[in-house]
Amino acid sequence: MNNKLEQLRKEYDEVPIPEELDMIVGRSINQSLKARRNKGPKYKWFAGVGAAALIFLITINASTTVANALSSIPGVDQIIKILTLKEYVVDESNYNANIKVPSIVHLDNKELESGLNEKYMKENKALFDKFQAEIKELKKNGDGHLGVDAGYEVKTDNDSIFSIERYVVESAGSSSEELQFDTIDKKNQILITLPMLFKDNHYIQVISEHIKQQMREQMKADPNKIYWVSGAVDVLPTDEFKSITKNQSFYINNEGKLVMVFNKYDVAPGYMGSVEFVIPTDVISGDLVSHKYIQ
Repeated sequence: MNNKLEQLRKEYDEVPIPEELDMIVGRSINQSLKARRNKGPKYKWFAGVGAAALIFLITINASTTVANALSSIPGVDQIIKILTLKEYVVDESNYNANIKVPSIVHLDNKELESGLNEKYMKENKALFDKFQAEIKELKKNGDGHLGVDAGYEVKTDNDSIFSIERYVVESAGSSSEELQFDTIDKKNQILITLPMLFKDNHYIQVISEHIKQQMREQMKADPNKIYWVSGAVDVLPTDEFKSITKNQSFYINNEGKLVMVFNKYDVAPGYMGSVEFVIPTDVISGDLVSHKYIQ
């Protein structure tokens, strides 16, 4: 155990710590020292464990090597789900990029794990290459403003489902936002798709009509909300939301509910941002293959 901790400390020393995280580290260490002074010598061991735990928390999202080392310590492997494999950063006066590449670790299905991680790396590398090419073009034509922020968020993590959201926000004169989701069956180690949840394509119509109903109800309850749905004021027929796609973006939340997601500008004005609709299970119950995932 001591050799593993020493290796982790070495890895930790080599990881650049963000300023805000550095403040947390300092505060936590001070609290540990204060507790040790107040409680006496018999608490020294606990203070040491606290410092080790702090290193775990700091490094878990910073280094693949550290994550692999942590996984070999009994009782630690279960807490490792996703980490930042790589980060592309540009910080100039007119150009800013912060692109975090996620990496899912410790799936039993290594083919799925490597496939997802390869996809994440390729997509984010392509995004950064595109950003650099656009900067070069802007500078050649007299400069401009450009920004991109890409990262990820765990939406669901329970006994059966792990769902990750990946977002890309690009800004120039205006901004756009694109969201993608991957939802994994943790027990069977498979990627869940929207069509596999249903008996046939009838779900497309059922969910679409329910979303339209939610849109109208939300607009009636809140005049600040606007959706491009039939019957709304000043909505052109060409802009009307008519139907979800067969593979519409979705995730399954911690309550086992199906959540449909639309990117910015897909079904509403830009100020609404990306929007989500939780679909009541009784609406789709008759179309579900089973209630294994959707409760």
